[in-house]
Amino acid sequence: MTELKHTPLNATHRALNARMVDFGGWDMPVNYGSQIDEHRAVRTDAGMFDVSHMCVVDFTGERVRAFFEFALANNVAKLQTPGKALYSCLLNPNGGVIDDLIVYYFSEDHFRVVVNAGTADKDIAWFNQLNAEHGFDVTIAPRRDFAIVAVQGPNAREKLWATVPTTRGATEPLKAFNAARIDDTPFGELTVARTGYTGEDGFEIIVPARHVEALWNALRDNGVRPAGLGARDTLRLEAGMNLYGQDMDDDVSPLDAGLAWTVDLLAPRDFVGKAALVANGSRAAFVGLILHKDNGKAAGVLRAHQKVVTPHGEGEITSGTFSPSMQESIAFARVPAGVQPGDIVHVHIRDKALPASVVKMPFVRQGKVLAAV
Repeated sequence: MTELKHTPLNATHRALNARMVDFGGWDMPVNYGSQIDEHRAVRTDAGMFDVSHMCVVDFTGERVRAFFEFALANNVAKLQTPGKALYSCLLNPNGGVIDDLIVYYFSEDHFRVVVNAGTADKDIAWFNQLNAEHGFDVTIAPRRDFAIVAVQGPNAREKLWATVPTTRGATEPLKAFNAARIDDTPFGELTVARTGYTGEDGFEIIVPARHVEALWNALRDNGVRPAGLGARDTLRLEAGMNLYGQDMDDDVSPLDAGLAWTVDLLAPRDFVGKAALVANGSRAAFVGLILHKDNGKAAGVLRAHQKVVTPHGEGEITSGTFSPSMQESIAFARVPAGVQPGDIVHVHIRDKALPASVVKMPFVRQGKVLAAV
């Protein structure tokens, strides 16, 4: 049996009596007690997540911009201001998604990427292959000396500033998908990005691993509630945010996973997977579902891999859960092209075909329910 990997906060989670699970080979907290309370803390106040299993990778060199122009489906020409971030898919030549990631621009010879934990080794190998085969001469350096803490919720920013006052001046003016680097903190140099995976405001903080326990405890002392993978999943589903390995993978085009907005097919540049995307186009619709209730009660819970029957043919749920914010069963589904918001489809749950409404995502954002039957 392969030994599970540990983040620098593993002992801290265990001291808080977290329920730990194997998450892609990492020993991670699923909750610290009530998953529902953790979810609600993020929607109404502030919660924090250990996402140090994700991998920070630094890219340096004279041709680093040209490298990412070729390697990524989104266009790094949008990155002109230091600290600006971009969400993109990393594609294979067939147009399938190797990973979804965030790339940060620091300078013309320094970009930084944060990749998913389960795909980190695969991503880095692919980056190295592209670099070698196409002669970009970029230096690629995984940074396991960093940890990452996500502080999310309507009060997340104020609580970070109360915890680390020196971050306020640089981060208060930040717009979404921008980051600042602050070196005068008790926790070493922090990279604080106004990004997240919950649909709420807040920051994702890259911190030296040797200081992350002290930062975590200081945030907790200032009222930021620890939250685990369970709440992270219900929050991201409500927010309409994909999970790699469920909603897309190496065999799924971003055009069939609700991620067409992350793909720049208009610029003249070539990138890996572009020819396949242009040739194949979009073959499916990626939609939100809300299960109808039976006499005011939940008729079931939508889960991944359940069959969806539509007037245009069959599809499948990719992610599903019971929404704590909506008190409804919700899901993402990949269905035949032609299915649109407002349509009624049927989901097979325990040999029953139960009706569900097709809705536009997200379901919940900034604490507000946006989708309804």
